[in-house]
Amino acid sequence: MTETVRRLLDSKEIDRTLARIAHEILEKNKGTGSLCLVGIRTGGVPLAFRLQKKIGEIEGTAPDVGVLDITLYRDDWSTLSQHPIVRSTDIPFSIDGKTIVLVDDVIYTGRTIRAALDALTDYGRPGKIELAVLVDRGRRELPIQPDFTGISLSTSSNEHVNVYLDEISGRDEVVIEKS
Repeated sequence: MTETVRRLLDSKEIDRTLARIAHEILEKNKGTGSLCLVGIRTGGVPLAFRLQKKIGEIEGTAPDVGVLDITLYRDDWSTLSQHPIVRSTDIPFSIDGKTIVLVDDVIYTGRTIRAALDALTDYGRPGKIELAVLVDRGRRELPIQPDFTGISLSTSSNEHVNVYLDEISGRDEVVIEKS
């Protein structure tokens, strides 16, 4: 079986895309008032911190950032591993009444976001929850749509979108692999 790889975004394109998303978040929310970012482990975390930095550069005030682990909230966790790796959630601020922007690298079926919504509500009651993703690859199983999207594409079931981020893998690149 042969595998082909096609680059969708390079480092500069990721940076430019995040700058656009930061502007869209600020425009929709009219600044940083009650805005907080929460990155979904793993890929959403560095993206949330990058968005925080960009928003701070644009607005002069950066929103708080939290980290959310959804491992035990997944509806498929028992099929993934007998001993799931649970990492820490770190939301060092109250989310009550706040506008929370959940940040993830890729949205596909919507199940990760459903799990994140369940996990987040264990920490309080936000006034509003929005979703920012770097890549929307379509093929949703649940009625969940991002508010802020870097790129949208249609993929087939034999294609996989990989987001490589410098903080995790030592390089910035989004690729689609077809096998």
